[in-house]
Amino acid sequence: MRASLVFASFLLLSLLSAGSASAYFNATYLSTTVFLKNATSAHVIEGIQVYVSNSSIATYQQDRQAFNLSLASWQKVISSPFLTQHILNPKSSISNFTFLPGPITPSGNGGYASLTMSYDAQNATTVVSTNPRQFEYTVNSSIFNFQHTGSGESLLPSARLTLEVPNGTQVVTVYPLPDFPTPNAYGQYPGTSFSWYSGEPLQNFNFVYIVTETPQQEVLQYFSGLYGSYGTLLYVILVFVIVAIAAYIYLRVFR
Repeated sequence: MRASLVFASFLLLSLLSAGSASAYFNATYLSTTVFLKNATSAHVIEGIQVYVSNSSIATYQQDRQAFNLSLASWQKVISSPFLTQHILNPKSSISNFTFLPGPITPSGNGGYASLTMSYDAQNATTVVSTNPRQFEYTVNSSIFNFQHTGSGESLLPSARLTLEVPNGTQVVTVYPLPDFPTPNAYGQYPGTSFSWYSGEPLQNFNFVYIVTETPQQEVLQYFSGLYGSYGTLLYVILVFVIVAIAAYIYLRVFR
């Protein structure tokens, strides 16, 4: 009886493994959006569109519900250059990484799903102060991790790269020219979103923009930077001051 149970369990695991191995997942499109900040870090959201055949929908749903399934595990299931972080500075790491497989939208003999990666990339830009409250940011082109060709870095086929700059930003230099939006009659680009499409060469990429802060923003940035550098020390000092005041009031009132 025990041997029969062991054999049945082995057979079930074999069937599940075979079903997973024969599953058809095909990554068809990549969208990488980089949200540039008034800082040298950037927030990145990457969406990978995946086609799932009808025979593989059950396997996809099973994998999607496996919350402990890591990005590395999905990379084994879906072999594609789309399924990795494409904004990655070789001299620093990423943080706040999340990975979310989305639901399937039926289409023909299968359906499409979106796998979403979200993370923060450090040292995405360099910054210099050009005038009081005015800062010039330059995108660090070494953060791109798409495809390495004989002539240098280039965007993957069936992919889109979008840079989102803060409101009120003045774009100084942009090369290569974005596929969207188109410039106006004065050569200026409207909006805050700049996109490049499939196969765009990135080896000579250059993107420079200027952010002018208001006096209020300058004060907030100063204290934010101060807290970032000395947050723990400031917290200890604040606690010490509160305790000292409480002790002083106690001595004055009850002594």
